[in-house]
Amino acid sequence: MAKILVVEDDATNLEIASRFLRLRGYDVVSAHDGPSAVAQALAEKPDLILMDMKLPHAGDGQAATRAIRAQPSLGSVPIIALTAQAMPVEIDDMFAAGCDDVETKPFNFAQLHGKIEKLLAARSQR
Repeated sequence: MAKILVVEDDATNLEIASRFLRLRGYDVVSAHDGPSAVAQALAEKPDLILMDMKLPHAGDGQAATRAIRAQPSLGSVPIIALTAQAMPVEIDDMFAAGCDDVETKPFNFAQLHGKIEKLLAARSQR
């Protein structure tokens, strides 16, 4: 069973995403801000991360993504950016920070699940 770290500061979005993932057989861990995302990623060693780009407190999702990418043990973990901001320049910034894909809010769960499966399959073939 793949483990997914969901980083989301909105409790409702976190609950909905977590339920969706658990119903599809994933093990889910969560974090509510950038520093706890990095700590959880280091502690839990997830197979994939769903990263909200607008997080409170010390740093946003892009900063957390960069911090995770800087960790040798986490550098290859796929990260999907979750965002309500879908302007091309913002999406470019997410990829530049180290995200592998982007999913806009509100979630299209079938599309999100397809992205998760694709990235997990690619990671398992490395």
